[in-house]
Amino acid sequence: MSSKAPSDEAVQDDVEAKLRTVRDPEADVSVFEAGLIENIHTTDGTVIIEVDLHDFPPQEAESVTATLVKAASEVEGVRRAHVEQVPSRPDTADRKAGIGTADRVIAVASAKGGVGKSTIATGLARSLSAAGESVGLFDADIHGPNVPELLEVSGPVHSDDTGNPIPVEKRGIEIMSVGLMSDSAPLAWRGAMAHDALSELFDDTSWHDPETIVIDLPPGTGDIALTTLEAVPIDGVVFVTTPFHAAVSDTHRSLQLFEENDVPVLGIVSNMGEFVCENCGEPHDLFSDSDPIGALNRPILAELPFDEQFQEFPTVADEALPGALRSLGDAVSERYEEIWSVDTPPEAIDLRGMDAETRYEAIETHFSEANAGETLYVVSDRDPSPLQSHLIDLSDSVESLDRFEVKKQNPETWLVRTVCPS
Repeated sequence: MSSKAPSDEAVQDDVEAKLRTVRDPEADVSVFEAGLIENIHTTDGTVIIEVDLHDFPPQEAESVTATLVKAASEVEGVRRAHVEQVPSRPDTADRKAGIGTADRVIAVASAKGGVGKSTIATGLARSLSAAGESVGLFDADIHGPNVPELLEVSGPVHSDDTGNPIPVEKRGIEIMSVGLMSDSAPLAWRGAMAHDALSELFDDTSWHDPETIVIDLPPGTGDIALTTLEAVPIDGVVFVTTPFHAAVSDTHRSLQLFEENDVPVLGIVSNMGEFVCENCGEPHDLFSDSDPIGALNRPILAELPFDEQFQEFPTVADEALPGALRSLGDAVSERYEEIWSVDTPPEAIDLRGMDAETRYEAIETHFSEANAGETLYVVSDRDPSPLQSHLIDLSDSVESLDRFEVKKQNPETWLVRTVCPS
């Protein structure tokens, strides 16, 4: 009667014990102590040993590989053994910690799950990268981090010289996700745990100076969305929804949360609204033929069909990026420029960056030198509404201004147009 084959766990333990007897002859330490073994995977008698041999010349690396395979093959229950080289360790030079180091941060959000938000976030990152930008992608969907699976990336996550985690890089995009660290374990974290873990990743991740970081948010307006709004200077948000009335209704409530927190809504991506039949070649609506998204009264950045090509990011080159997604990157950048580019008259007084005392001195000087009936322009980085009463106080004979118009150009810039009283 044959004995029962050892379990995968038992085989893996025995393989690890055996490999700990293999020594690096130059350093006179085990291969584990030398940091050569990154991981060991065992499935049905097949052992995969992940190693880091980048510092070894090719001939020595080949010798170490053969030694490891021989040692693992001697363990009972091992039918075959392989050695795989892990990706090279990232360069730790010229990195800065914190998501705010990017020139701009764009969030991708949705009111509901299952509308293709993570697909759009990864597509937007690839689109911006294909246009020549240096891009980071931060997967903040802490309970369901899908970005690593979508882009077929995995750990290990290395650290810089100060211990801060370094994003994994693929096709020129830096990628950070809790999913890279969780080893596929369920992330059943309560609010405080999720808040602390995400805040730490926001603050400590060491980026290589990306121009844009795209954040894939979890669906809805729960703790993670609120944590992100508090911890990250988001420059704009893209909302993803299907053209289904209930999803659109929830989207309206969600985008209000961002606008109340001074985050501009760049626009809407309408996803999976139709599919093209393989047999007849005709498009078919997946929802009603009405247009509930129009009621959101926000720019529509893209209308994407249900199409398998959007799920093929790991296997297609950037040149083959679906045209609709490439256009999405252009639309997001154009909308961003529209919101954040401030055109002011050359004669305007610019108060941005001034302290309170200097601001009032500049206003008083500008006002006193203006001619009666002259139009005055003021640019401010604070709500300038109190300026109206101050201008009235500067003139003894004026009880009100004939014109005092305030326009909020973006969340950080106001433009005032008024007329100097006679």
